[in-house]
Amino acid sequence: MAVFLDTSKAGFEDAFAALLGAKREDAVDVDDTVAAIIADVRARGDAAVIELTEKFDRLTLTPETLAFSADEIDAAIATVPQEERAALELAATRIRAYHDRQRPEDARWHDEHGAELGWRWGPVSAAGLYVPGGLASYPSSVLMNAIPAQVAGVERLVICAPTPDGKVNPLVLLAARLSGVDKVYRIGGAQAVAALAYGTETIAPVDKITGPGNAYVAAAKRRVFGRVGIDMIAGPSEILVIADADNDPDWIALDLLSQAEHDESAQSILITNDAAFGQAVVAAVEARLQTLERRAIAGASWRDHGAVIVVQDLAQAAQLCDRIAPEHLELCVADPEALFAQITHAGAVFLGHWTPEAIGDYIGGPNHVLPTARSARFSSGLSVLDFMKRTTIARMTPAALAAIGPAAEQLAQSESLQAHGLSVRARLDALNR
Repeated sequence: MAVFLDTSKAGFEDAFAALLGAKREDAVDVDDTVAAIIADVRARGDAAVIELTEKFDRLTLTPETLAFSADEIDAAIATVPQEERAALELAATRIRAYHDRQRPEDARWHDEHGAELGWRWGPVSAAGLYVPGGLASYPSSVLMNAIPAQVAGVERLVICAPTPDGKVNPLVLLAARLSGVDKVYRIGGAQAVAALAYGTETIAPVDKITGPGNAYVAAAKRRVFGRVGIDMIAGPSEILVIADADNDPDWIALDLLSQAEHDESAQSILITNDAAFGQAVVAAVEARLQTLERRAIAGASWRDHGAVIVVQDLAQAAQLCDRIAPEHLELCVADPEALFAQITHAGAVFLGHWTPEAIGDYIGGPNHVLPTARSARFSSGLSVLDFMKRTTIARMTPAALAAIGPAAEQLAQSESLQAHGLSVRARLDALNR
């Protein structure tokens, strides 16, 4: 059963620290295996990718069939029921509209000395998006990764979506089509990440790799970082709900279970200022667990990582929230805006009783690729900016150089970088001739 903590009880601080510090992932050391896979792909290209795909996904490919053909994608998309197609199209429209607002603006200006300064934004040239296969094959993840890249202006978008035993999720291919993806490769694992980073005879390398994956994918992303950019190394999903007693316990229970059913390592936490309400939510969770298809997964998550924390007031809830820095945060209180103003660290916030976190996973508009494991303290969810670069601009006039150049020369001398100082001095001397 989930732990039940109370800030007014002795030992709370130690128990809360243990909750924050608990490791929720198996300590599987896959780095050596991943290093060997990457080296193999770098050395043998397509041949290595094809062999590894046959080994791990039980799928025989050739260089010509590494990617889905346009006809295969058309045929798969044609099988999508109209209701599912309409829902995915609505999600794509809303996600695109939200991310359109994130596009940054270029800027140029002149300072008081007449120097022109500024910056220009531009997209990366190519991005590779990883989409897990098997049970965790989520078309929503395609939209959340590809649409920001498309809005950013990325010229070439490709997806790696493994198809174990040749099983294809038509919704994934439809989401790719809706997102402007150029090519979908039916490969996965560390070999797919290596192919995206270094390229093969068939797969051109990209500049940035985003998207979730298992421990092998995460380890591969760590290893190729620097050769390419990556979004983040995401851990198990998590949700924190801050709720007062003026809520339906069953609603809150379902919100907690919406993350618990992702993964046995997921974490769901309720903070409330009413102990009786907290107990009612626990009872509702136990009742709902009997009815869920993924009750074994959700039950293990709730049992091993779930928590209910009783606080004295909502101000204390905000303080604990900032220490948790949750991936998803629901504020189910009478005045969510006032509480939100007291909170600094959270990946995504859902305000009010009528905003379940699941809306954010699919259709709300904001991105669902979010920082986990308390990394919301220093990072943000995926956005258009993740697929863009900022180039700074400077143009000196003779007068501007005369005004600020001597200080640059002095600082260069202070750092014993003679050529730096001389490059400025040569121009200053030319002004005095």
